[in-house]
Amino acid sequence: MNLKSKINNQIFAFTSVADVMAKANAEKSGDALVGLSAASATERVAAKLCLAEMQLQDIYENPVIPYEADAVTRLIYDRLNTTIYRQIAGWTVSELREHILASTSQNELLNLSRGLTSEMIAAVAKLMSTMDLVYAAKKIKVQAHCNTTIGLPGTLSFRNQPNHPSDSIEGILASLKEGLSFGSGDAVLGVNPVVDNVDNFERVMNALVNFRKLYDIPTQCCILAHVTTQMKAMEKDVPVDLVFQSIAGTETANQAFGITIPMLQEAHDMALKQGTATGPNVMYFETGQGSELSLNCHHGVDEMTLEARTYGVGRAFAPFMLNNVSGFIGPETIYTGKEVIRADLEDLFMGKMHGLPMGIAPCYTNHMKADQDDQEVGTMLCAMAGANFFMGVSGGDDCMLNYQDTSFHDDASIREILGLRPSPEFEKWLEGLDIMADGKLTARAGDPSIFDKPLYNNKGNKY
Repeated sequence: MNLKSKINNQIFAFTSVADVMAKANAEKSGDALVGLSAASATERVAAKLCLAEMQLQDIYENPVIPYEADAVTRLIYDRLNTTIYRQIAGWTVSELREHILASTSQNELLNLSRGLTSEMIAAVAKLMSTMDLVYAAKKIKVQAHCNTTIGLPGTLSFRNQPNHPSDSIEGILASLKEGLSFGSGDAVLGVNPVVDNVDNFERVMNALVNFRKLYDIPTQCCILAHVTTQMKAMEKDVPVDLVFQSIAGTETANQAFGITIPMLQEAHDMALKQGTATGPNVMYFETGQGSELSLNCHHGVDEMTLEARTYGVGRAFAPFMLNNVSGFIGPETIYTGKEVIRADLEDLFMGKMHGLPMGIAPCYTNHMKADQDDQEVGTMLCAMAGANFFMGVSGGDDCMLNYQDTSFHDDASIREILGLRPSPEFEKWLEGLDIMADGKLTARAGDPSIFDKPLYNNKGNKY
């Protein structure tokens, strides 16, 4: 295995596969903070040249965290299709890139991915340009079913995110109604709770479920509490459609989140047995580049490669949704708008290549060097690349989590710009309330007060 490359008579020597991977990564503030990034643009190019000629077998034989030292590595390797891997082990990373860009078959790419470790997928993404990432990600559209189906061709869904800084039911429902009036909520009605305990979980969940039932909304509900809180709630017969959890790409980072892989398996099995969704996809994961670094659990591995390993965890549980929030942590991991756009596109491609139903939150915090223009550019690029869903936040400003994300207005605009529609059941429901017609919002859209008046569907039946 060659760990050297030469540019303008200067030889660049790298110490390991992990070192090559880190220095070949696009510029990220987190990698620079812990001393993993390339020292110059020239060294970054040299690392890319070295990585391009590296064989997949080299990456397989040199995991960035050893098999015996990390449960995430073991999960990825134990689930690998070795028959497919052996057929491509001699390919270089550049040959894998050319194959992906030339492929015309989603099924072929998803089958190929069963023989790729997460680090191989990260490696090929490091060699891709922005347009490469959009073009490659667009080739794959992964479907999943909870109560409804996400990821159907020609659709773009949204999570209606009615967070409130004191978990006020009145405040949550006010935001929920606004989002629904703009056509947001076919992915999930999902609240991040301020107070994470079973009693509060039950209180907020019952409010969401009762509202959904009152208006016969074809979607799923989720309270984004810790997985153990949700398991305790299911034991009390609280309705749970989707089980949520943030996950990471190292065993130690997952432990810092208070989870293990067996715990996720237990929650998954419990949701199938005691949850309220039709399934079979009953998990909702959130991820983001840099979480391992912020927890000091990165083990000397760059944040993009660790994000790919996070998807290796996610695909083991066949989730309904995986939402990437790489811009959420802040400048210590991703600093500029350019960095967050690049990370979003990397993550969307890598997640899709893992066979995951990917959504993106092209978000940023107010102390990053990013603004609304960056956020809108990132949203449009990720929509072009075929994201399954985005977030829907009132005014684009989450008053509980204190960050900027896609607004209900952004969501509606993206659908119309690209000619995309809600999930079929949800669109029919919107049509029944005269909020949408022929795939576009009507003059009635955007008025949350319609849910405070007697409502009738298009058959004349009262809700």
